[in-house]
Amino acid sequence: MPSSPCPENTAPWWTFGHVWLVIAGPACVIVASFATLWLALARPDPVVAEDYYRQGIEINKTLQATPKSLVPAIQGRNHALTPVPPPPQQH
Repeated sequence: MPSSPCPENTAPWWTFGHVWLVIAGPACVIVASFATLWLALARPDPVVAEDYYRQGIEINKTLQATPKSLVPAIQGRNHALTPVPPPPQQH
């Protein structure tokens, strides 16, 4: 008589450690995805401000204004980039 493929004295599947090792990876991913979903819904991060146009205009004004304290440094930088001497300063 041939032996049966399933021995009678096998333990249930949940008693094997390797099974839990295989289940643990996807289970951690599922828990982490729900935690991320909760964080995203609880604390939304606005991508665009309500007054984005006004902020852009203010940034452009700030970038166009050159502080007087940086004028010598900018002239030196420009002189280093181009071999033309800087224009004479007017006082």
